[in-house]
Amino acid sequence: MVWGAHDLRRPAARASSIGPVPALLTDTPTLTGDLVQLRPVTARDVGRLHALMRDPEVGRLTGSVHDDAEAGRDPWTVVQLQEVYARWARDTDRLVWTVVERSTGQVAGEAVLLDHDPGNASIGFRIWLGGSRDRGLGTEATRLAVGHAFEVLGLHRVELEVYAFNPRARRVYEKVGFVLEGTKREALRYADGWVDCHVMGILAREWSRPLDPGSPAPGTTPPPPAR
Repeated sequence: MVWGAHDLRRPAARASSIGPVPALLTDTPTLTGDLVQLRPVTARDVGRLHALMRDPEVGRLTGSVHDDAEAGRDPWTVVQLQEVYARWARDTDRLVWTVVERSTGQVAGEAVLLDHDPGNASIGFRIWLGGSRDRGLGTEATRLAVGHAFEVLGLHRVELEVYAFNPRARRVYEKVGFVLEGTKREALRYADGWVDCHVMGILAREWSRPLDPGSPAPGTTPPPPAR
């Protein structure tokens, strides 16, 4: 399952020149939850990530392709993808993780904090998972990354984009605490139509880790107790 809207083929944005980049953003930590572990991408991971990217759903839901035929093609060779991850590892405006399912030890996808804007204490987020659905992996991986942005990096805001034809991802983001801030109308051309792109964000003051899976998302009101 794919969660975020972000063209996988788009070049990385340059780091902002406003203010210094915190040293913590140059070191990718390992984050461990109950279901998944986020760890730095290794050379061994790239072959598995390349295979997962061949899932047509990954290309479609991230907005990396414009029709079903294109979705079935490889965006990169394994060697090219190794070069991409090596370059990202040197970047100072992002943290790139492999998402690993703890119960199997299998690589499930990628999560990224990116486009760091130190002047405004903000950062973007994206995630994609190949073939993982309804197991809570994406929700926990998102919480781990967002928690790191607020609790360790001390940022003020995390934002993301999600396409309108990916309502499952939007529900996950809302569960974590993201709120809809606006819609870029007909932002993606796909096949013979146009797809809206929703912009969502969460602020540091809105962030809290749910105590259990049934806890309400930040900023929501829990239902009244039964009488």
